[in-house]
Amino acid sequence: MILVTGGLGFLGSHIALSLMAQGQEVILVDNLANASLQTLERLEYISGMYVPFVKVDVRNTPALNKVFEQYSIDAVIHTAGFKSLEESRLKPLEYYNDNVSCMMSLLRSMQRTGVRRFVHLSSAAVYGKSGTALAEDEFFNFSYDNPYIKSQQMIEEIIRDTIKTDNEWKVAILRLSNVVGAFEHGVLGENVAPLPKNIVPLALQVAAMQRDSLELYKNVETQDKTVERSFIHVLDVCEAVFASLYWLNHQDHCCESFNIGHEHLTSIEALIKVISEVTHAPIETHDASYTYDELAQLGVDISKAEQILNWKPKRNLEKMIEDEWRFYQNTLKGQ
Repeated sequence: MILVTGGLGFLGSHIALSLMAQGQEVILVDNLANASLQTLERLEYISGMYVPFVKVDVRNTPALNKVFEQYSIDAVIHTAGFKSLEESRLKPLEYYNDNVSCMMSLLRSMQRTGVRRFVHLSSAAVYGKSGTALAEDEFFNFSYDNPYIKSQQMIEEIIRDTIKTDNEWKVAILRLSNVVGAFEHGVLGENVAPLPKNIVPLALQVAAMQRDSLELYKNVETQDKTVERSFIHVLDVCEAVFASLYWLNHQDHCCESFNIGHEHLTSIEALIKVISEVTHAPIETHDASYTYDELAQLGVDISKAEQILNWKPKRNLEKMIEDEWRFYQNTLKGQ
């Protein structure tokens, strides 16, 4: 059985669904801070199966221990945590407390119960530097001033220190690009908050006339002055997770990191054009009234994942937007 933390969040729910489709048993835990029980209902509706769920905060180690005792867990996929670079500047304590404490509590519970197979979902931002093809052996820039990035760097250090204590550990760290998209049939996707933290839901709100315009930051040294990012379909991430679990099954003691993204970079301005084309709606933008320091380009080299995991992304940006737009439209209709 596979434990998925943050199991009712955007990433966790899609990973759970894809694992069940592959015949795997899952147990989901979530504190419902960024998720709702409606997602659990959707998962059960799509899969036609009962999905075990426990409401628990991963930082609560005694409560988490009970989950490990109650279910026969043999692997963990960790998706829980706060993920906004911009928000982390405003709420540094919350980000350190949530992200770092989560990891320490989870590793303690795993250590205590002898569970040693672990897939951690990190971020391509963890390098703390700009680049068009960042590779896994790139040194982290620990001086980049962002609490979210620092929390992810700390977490990877904690994992690497922990696995040295016991040669049973098998760990895959997936450094994800910006995750977009939704389950193909529009019944599962990213819940769009009234004030989303990500660019795609914000732009979709404008397309659906739920928001007047989009604030655009033009403060970096790129062709159109907007940041360039790699985007990846959530279902491609699910396939990378499954490939990682399969690979770990055939390993001895290991801790490997893999970049999971598209090698193609897209500027935010170009992204907005694609969203406008897919939704057949104008996306009004206005220049931001203030600027903050951003990584100009976040491109990744995915050759390691291609070679070792036999994984590569299958879905293009248009497909990502089409699927996310379909889900968002359904939620607006109350479906």
